[in-house]
This record gives sequence, C-alpha cells and structure tokens, in this order.
Amino acid sequence: MDRSSRNRLTEKLLPQFAGDTLFEAIARAVCRAGCLPRKELYEAWEVARRVRRRFRGRRVVDLACGHGLVAQILLLLDDTSPSALAVDQRIPKSAATLEASLCRDWPRLQGRVRYLESDLRAVPLGRDDLIVSAHACGGLTDLILERAAAARACVAVLPCCHNLQKADLGGLEGWLDGPLAIDATRAARLRFQGYRVFTQVIPGDITPKNRLLMAEPEDAKSDLANLGA
Repeated sequence: MDRSSRNRLTEKLLPQFAGDTLFEAIARAVCRAGCLPRKELYEAWEVARRVRRRFRGRRVVDLACGHGLVAQILLLLDDTSPSALAVDQRIPKSAATLEASLCRDWPRLQGRVRYLESDLRAVPLGRDDLIVSAHACGGLTDLILERAAAARACVAVLPCCHNLQKADLGGLEGWLDGPLAIDATRAARLRFQGYRVFTQVIPGDITPKNRLLMAEPEDAKSDLANLGA
C-alpha cells in the first residue's frame, strides 16, 4: 500500500484494515467517512503516537487542523486529556462526517472536540495546553511555535512548505539544505526561549517533510517522569 497516496480512503478499502489494532480500527472509521486522503491518516497516526509518548494529559489544541484527525487520535491514545480544540481558518464540511464516524466506534469522543474557524493569532492558549500541528504551511509553523512559546505550552509540529526567501535559516544554509536549516533554527530558537527540545522523524515513505519537532518548557514537570518512564 502506498502510504503517501492522496487518494481518498473509502469503504472499498475496509478489507485492507481488518486487524484488531487501534490504528486499524481508526482506519476503518476513516474509510467509512470517505473524505480523507490516505496520506493524512498515516501522518496523523505517526505524529499522534510519537507526541503521546512524550506528552500526556492537557487540553489538545490542534492548529491548522484540517479535518482535526490528529486531535481525535490524541484523545483516543490518552483519555486523560479532557478535550480538544481544532482550529483552522476554514474547517472542511466533511470534518463533521469524520467526527461522526469516529464517535460511532468511540462514543467517549462525543462532544470532546470543538471545531473553531479562526485566525490562529486569535485563539486563546494556556500553559496547560498541548499545541500540535501537522503540516502547517511555511510561516504558519513559526506562528504556532511563537504562540506556544508565549503561552509556555508544550508543542509539537510537523513543518512543511519551507519558504527559503522569508524564513530564518539561522546562517546554516552553508552547511545544511534550506528546509533543514530552517527547522534546525526553529529548534535552536525554542532552546533559547527556555524549552527542552525533542526531535524525531515519521516514516519517509509517508512524506518527505517528516521532521517532527517537539518541545516543553524547561520548568515544566516531565510527563514521562510522571509516568515512571
């Protein structure tokens, strides 16, 4: 199966997800909804499970959320998060179809994800939030990181669409290719702002824009320590 395909998942593909894992159950719900590209399912899953290995609990705030699947999966992976806010300038109408399909299998999700059409600059954020964004294009990633740092919140982003003309390359373009220089500079900026930084990648066969940047304030109590990890 081509995990990078932009073709929509539909009910015809249900037999390909016949197992009993959580991922396959989520995939079946996505297939029944019939509105999401295959690539987005795999991206959302790979991002969410890595984020949950690092951060537990907290209100989830999914910025530039698209259909809000990352927020939904984060709640499924950790039920101690009370709720999620999924924000984009325009929420696809089919997001409601996807939400209904997921809630059919997991009734506990009902009413816990709120969708908001808004400028990302206008969304109130707090220290107890977990701010996530998968593929916020170009400067939107920088805006999300700035807003998270201002709120002293935990944050995880999967950047894409690096703008080499407008972004800060940190003077690293002589050593690193442009997009990597931008992401390395983002990580360095977070460290300067008093954050612990964690870097990972999701599988490259899903997307070449696969660098996952996670960070938490230095003075935050480690979620992994709380879990005894």
